[in-house]
Amino acid sequence: MRRAVCPGSFDPVTNGHLDIIGRSSRLFDEVIVAVLVNESKRGLFSIEERLDMLREVAKPFENVRIEAFQGLLVDFCQAQHASVVVKGLRAVSDFDYELQMAQMNVGLAGVETLFMPTNPQHSYLSSSLVKDVAKWGGDITPHVPEVVARRLSDRFRQDGR
Repeated sequence: MRRAVCPGSFDPVTNGHLDIIGRSSRLFDEVIVAVLVNESKRGLFSIEERLDMLREVAKPFENVRIEAFQGLLVDFCQAQHASVVVKGLRAVSDFDYELQMAQMNVGLAGVETLFMPTNPQHSYLSSSLVKDVAKWGGDITPHVPEVVARRLSDRFRQDGR
């Protein structure tokens, strides 16, 4: 079975993320979307909320599974019997950082990285940018799934923003 891992924080998931997940699902028998648990960083959404949103928006992809992980990505990959990590690249600046990570991952555990260029219509998208726009009342509906737009709106309304 060809199994790949798409890792990230997904705080929140964007249409750019979904593009990479969907395209990966056509290349591999199973894709595990791995949500990083980073206790030193407080996200806008809890890990459980991110997992819920991802499970909702990934329903059309029958071979996609959503999991949380902590620690080294290569350890998670080995535990899941996945030998490939799929990373979306938006710009050359992403490549610099991701190349170092890919080289470390193959050196540590033989886990390869597949770099997938982002669809140009999503190339400027990031979770941080989406959160900033949503925080100030901008229209994020073209950039995130409906469930995510709703949750962002609710979150910022609760926070009094």
